[in-house]
Amino acid sequence: MAGDEALVRSLYDEHGRALLAYATRLTGDRAAAEDVVQETLVRAWRHADDLVESKGSVRGWLLTVVRNLVTDRARAKASRPTEVAETPGTPPVQRDHSEAVVDTMVVLAALDQVSPEHRDVLVEIYYRGRSVAETATVLGVPPGTVKSRSYYALRALRGVIGGKGPEAEVAR
Repeated sequence: MAGDEALVRSLYDEHGRALLAYATRLTGDRAAAEDVVQETLVRAWRHADDLVESKGSVRGWLLTVVRNLVTDRARAKASRPTEVAETPGTPPVQRDHSEAVVDTMVVLAALDQVSPEHRDVLVEIYYRGRSVAETATVLGVPPGTVKSRSYYALRALRGVIGGKGPEAEVAR
């Protein structure tokens, strides 16, 4: 093991500059070239026996590994879709509306559990968007009654949604 590390250290001392220059020329990026040289030396460490016993050029083997690694990286990058930055003109991603649907279902179910007078006031004010005076006219009750019913209706609705039931909040 110590002999393999010494071999890699000597390979780097002897061939490191040439490998880095070649990798930089192929990649056009110094940081990527350093990564390629590092991976080349890791492969040399894994194949230390082949390098020691080989009849060919060690530098040739190392340069071939560099070229193959650069080629593999280029192929891997080409196989992925191109990343595109967002532009100010890009419309925002629409949020999932499932929470709004669930909330609507919960409120509708809760409305079925409150008294008809409370439900009528809530529907007129919040669903139809009427003012207190308009709601009073539509329902044929005084505006003060509309205000009182809306207050207790909302309390009852909170009680139903919170699990207390309409009776707990309407007891007044």
